[in-house]
Amino acid sequence: MNPPSVSKCKTIVKNAVTAKLLTSGAAKNIKRWLSEPQYAEYVDPIIELIEAEQFGKLDALFWEVISFGTGGRRGPMADFGSATINPRTIAESAHGLATYLKQSGINGSNHAVVTCDSRNRSMEFARLTACVFAAHGLKVSFFPVPRSTPELSFAVRYLKCDIGVMISASHNPPADNGFKAYWNTGGQVLPPHDKGIVDCVYDAGEIPVVDFDAGIQSGSIEILDEKIDEAYHAAVLGMSLSDSRDLNAIYTPLHGVGETACFQILKKAGFEGVQILECQREPNGNFPNVDQHMPNPERTEVFKEGIEKANEVNASVILASDPDADRLGVCVRNSAGQFVHLTGNQIGSLIVDYILRKRSENGTLSPEHFVVETLVTTPLIGAISHAHNVKCIDDLLVGFKYIGEAMDAGGPEKFVFGAEESLGFLAGTYARDKDAGIASLYICETAAELQQQGKSLLDRLDELYKKHGYFLEGQKSQVCTGSSGKAQINALMHAFRVSPPTELGGIALNSVRDFERHQIRSLPENLEISDLPAPSGNLLFFEAATETKSVRIAVRPSGTEPKIKFYLFVSSKVGQNILDDVKVETKEVYQSVQADLMKWIEIQLATNS
Repeated sequence: MNPPSVSKCKTIVKNAVTAKLLTSGAAKNIKRWLSEPQYAEYVDPIIELIEAEQFGKLDALFWEVISFGTGGRRGPMADFGSATINPRTIAESAHGLATYLKQSGINGSNHAVVTCDSRNRSMEFARLTACVFAAHGLKVSFFPVPRSTPELSFAVRYLKCDIGVMISASHNPPADNGFKAYWNTGGQVLPPHDKGIVDCVYDAGEIPVVDFDAGIQSGSIEILDEKIDEAYHAAVLGMSLSDSRDLNAIYTPLHGVGETACFQILKKAGFEGVQILECQREPNGNFPNVDQHMPNPERTEVFKEGIEKANEVNASVILASDPDADRLGVCVRNSAGQFVHLTGNQIGSLIVDYILRKRSENGTLSPEHFVVETLVTTPLIGAISHAHNVKCIDDLLVGFKYIGEAMDAGGPEKFVFGAEESLGFLAGTYARDKDAGIASLYICETAAELQQQGKSLLDRLDELYKKHGYFLEGQKSQVCTGSSGKAQINALMHAFRVSPPTELGGIALNSVRDFERHQIRSLPENLEISDLPAPSGNLLFFEAATETKSVRIAVRPSGTEPKIKFYLFVSSKVGQNILDDVKVETKEVYQSVQADLMKWIEIQLATNS
């Protein structure tokens, strides 16, 4: 029988829903945490919030059961709550992964590896994960200090583990953290394993846990040493394609773990002219010296301190990795002495061009070799690949785990390069997740070679544009937070499906590809004209084409953040035209399309509010 205070609190919660002070989803989860024995230690603080009528805080803590997305489980940290990252939800995640491994019947090594980045509470959550795994009878290899996501992916393969876990929220704000689950390939979990793990996570009751120090003494938890770092660095350095090392550059880890990956790799490679940015060097989960404490190298603002240092020492390139060092951002000095922030699409195009040129020169390419990119990554990568008579797999859903899957399906020995527009890149077979380490090595090598020719990375981009056409891409997002956010996102996606825009920026949209309904529909009628094969996902592609231009807009809800992402692509033929004129004209079209798109979204949100 429930204590009187619990019964009283359930009544208060019910009345709060009636008064629209609390969402029904939050009420359902609160009642579960008040009633079920596995949540007993959290009952008193939940009761305190209810009796104090802190319904806004309660809704933030319980409005959903935090889900697994394309990047695992990620969200704001708290001491408790079904919608947050906390000891209970981390333990559930570890328990679900270990339980599913047992149920899968896979006769593996019974071995797991765990690490974390520099975020607040990351080490606490990593130790807890290791303790749950050990309680399930797994041998756990544990990194005693924070390391990068690509090194975790490497370690899963190198140590022949069944599973791995990275505690990180990638480039999210300081308040967030997350749980990234990896399978024995070294890639993040894929179907059908992802659904099986989620089911086990949500069914978690009492969770077994061993003491961390006792686990070390018993041998169920082993502490890794620097040998694993050396093996990872050697694997990346083995991918080098040039001995050009004369480059003056700045590297910043943005207070993350990138010094253990990117910077050490560059130093071991012989790039003595690459300096680390001291003010952002210290691993610190508050990201104190980063603009708005938002350590996302896709944001131009995070390069402010790097640019100041680069101007001081006359560096030509600035590199920045995110806190778990799987993404790499780049700034390049132009002919006027100003720094230009490259997009992920531009960086990917430069790297694939570099790899294919070097491998064509040394005769290690064949028509069976292949490049991989996601559906929302630039078509320029495909154009460069085809020019080298190399296949390009470009029909993947968003998420680097699908690139890893395509590597294994196509044959890793023929894999050349994988890219996604959000600064994710990989070459080689040592890992199955994106790696800022290999990206930084290749960007520095190609920049050093170009410098010997009196050119910059920007000059090479222009050469690619003149040959393949000018490609301009970007991204906008509509953030929809809180308990009402999911409903707004669903309503927007529904509107895009049933009554989509038919003209943007004065350009008539011709068709839409719907990867959820597996349809290609004509516009403006929005009528199906053919089936659309796999992949399957909540993604829409609107397209238009004229004689000289191509326009595409991709629409998808984020798998890790409360927002819808809009990817815009405008490309123009260059031919005999002046490239600078083509750039101006293409930018005008892009801006008009984007402005009309955001106006349409604003109207939809107002209509459905």
